[in-house]
Formats: sequence, C-alpha cells, structure tokens
Amino acid sequence: MPSVSRDEAALATIIEERLRVGAPGLTVERVGDNIVVRTDLGRDQRVVLGGHLDTVPPNGNQTPRRDGDTLHGLGTTDMKGGLAVMAVLAEAVAANPDQARFDATFVFYAAEEIAEQFNGLRVLFETRPELVRGDLAILLEPTEGWVEAGCQGTLTMRGTYRGERAHTARPWMGSNAIHRLSRALATVEQTDPGTVDVDGLPFRQSLQAVGIDGGVANNVVPDLATLTVNRRFAPRLSLAEAEAETRALFADADEIEVLNGSSAAPPNLWNPLVAELVGTFDLGVRPKLGWTDVARFAAHGIPALNFGPGDPTIAHTAEEFVTRESLDGCHAVLARFLGVG
Repeated sequence: MPSVSRDEAALATIIEERLRVGAPGLTVERVGDNIVVRTDLGRDQRVVLGGHLDTVPPNGNQTPRRDGDTLHGLGTTDMKGGLAVMAVLAEAVAANPDQARFDATFVFYAAEEIAEQFNGLRVLFETRPELVRGDLAILLEPTEGWVEAGCQGTLTMRGTYRGERAHTARPWMGSNAIHRLSRALATVEQTDPGTVDVDGLPFRQSLQAVGIDGGVANNVVPDLATLTVNRRFAPRLSLAEAEAETRALFADADEIEVLNGSSAAPPNLWNPLVAELVGTFDLGVRPKLGWTDVARFAAHGIPALNFGPGDPTIAHTAEEFVTRESLDGCHAVLARFLGVG
C-alpha cells in the first residue's frame, strides 16, 4: 500500500478497519490520518508503541518483491515492518487481555518523514495529549534488534553576509559577500564537535555545511551570500546551548536565522522499564545517531527508546528490505515484554 508522506489516508484506513475487527475490546480512534488504538485494563502502567505510516518518495523500489524470507521494497525497513509488528501485537493484546502486564497504546501516525509542521505525533500531542501519554514509549524505528537509546538533537542555522556590488574588473570598489562567508565556512570545516558520553553511550556529534547561496553575474562582485549549517548534538546539551555554540561560528555574519531545531533525548537507561526491557532480553544498546520522535516523548516527560525490525543503514535507499527473522525477533521480545507472547 503506497503511503508517501501526505498520502497516508489509504494505509490509515486499512489499519483502522483491520484493528476495529481484529482487536475487539480496544478503543480505536482516528485523528486525521493518525490511528490510535488503546486498552483500558486498569493496569498501573501504560506502554506506548509508535510507528509512522509514511515513507520517503520511491526510488525505483515502489513494487514490492519477496525473495524467500526477505521482503524488498519501499518502506519495508522504514518502517512498515514495525507497523506490521504493532498491528499483530495489538491483536494479541485484544485476544489475551488477562495476560497483559500493562495497558498499551498503539499509535500509527502520519508525516514523520517531512517538515515538523505536518508530523502526526506532534498534532496528537497538541490536540489530544491524553491519547499518547504513557510510562514508556517504544518507537519501532528500524534498529535491527538493538535498543537505540535517546537520540541526537538537530539544529539548522543560516548566516547571511552582505557586501557591496562592484564590477569584477574593479573589485576593490566593492566588498565580496562570498569572500566574507568563506571565513565562516573554513571554521565549520575545521570544527569537530567531538563525542560526548551520556549514560555510558558515545554520542558522536557533527557539524556540516549543507547549503551555500550567492552570486549575481560572472562580472559582478556579489553583495549577498548565505551559509546554512546543520548541527547534530548529544543529549547532554540543551537546544539553547547548541544554538549558542553554533551562533559563535557566525560571529561576523550580518544576520543569523534558526531554520529549525529539535531537542535531543536522553537515553534513560536507568529508568526501571527501560532497564527491564534491556536486561530481561539481554538486548544490545547503542546511541541513536539521528533524530527521532523519542525526543518528542522525552520533551513531554515520557521515557522513550527506538527498537524495531530492519537495518537502519538501508533506510531511504533503493535497496530497502526486511527479513522474517528480524520481524519475528522484534515481535517475540515485545510480545513477552507486554505479557502476551
């Protein structure tokens, strides 16, 4: 079922209809193209499982292909394998409510792969926060059976440099904005934010120039140029601290804009539920290098982690695939953790 970002309605309907029939006793609510399925068993704790419905645009891989126990195609890794596990777990909880250790919420949400303004989980937190509250959130992003704890924060900033136009035959009569920008570009190239240890996990940080714009004509000294950089920072830094550090790189810019920014999420490895999941199943743990919606849960005081089927290194590539072994392994761990496996 194709579900490129902003075109998730058909897939949302498929999941909604399946779980209204296949998970009797669970509450199924639809908010836009977001489907929230919840138990109300009166347990002391609630676990939220989340997965996004959308995929990136196709790259010659829109037609799925099964090769034995491997399924190839767009979204198989990121993250329809995770959605499949969630749907089966919701049906298992509905079939075995007395065995369930926790109340459970299954959130199938839209538009994770595009701009923040469209993110379905953001919409739910803003408009229906009671639907996504819990004591632990597990995002079934592809991790190939690892717990990817916490996540990096992300920040994109743009510096604007102004000059004065002149003819290139007489450049001394003007001021070259691109030349002014080059000093900041060199600083960015030479800056290594380093690796930061958080709860024993090495969060490698990064800083990259991701965009340059400027120039008028081949015979004109440019009077305007911009440099855009992206910073990935460890959960030891707040968004404000990361912004202050990055602004320092643009010390001689005429204007600095924050284009977007999202806080990092701490690993929370000492949280009792996180520690139980990791320890009981002897799961490998590594830091999440990248930003995911675990940070959104963390911002609302909900410990969260990434754990799902599929290899994250092939997400968004033409070669995406997911294996039966990966699906079964993820399902077995989460089913036992929830008490229904």
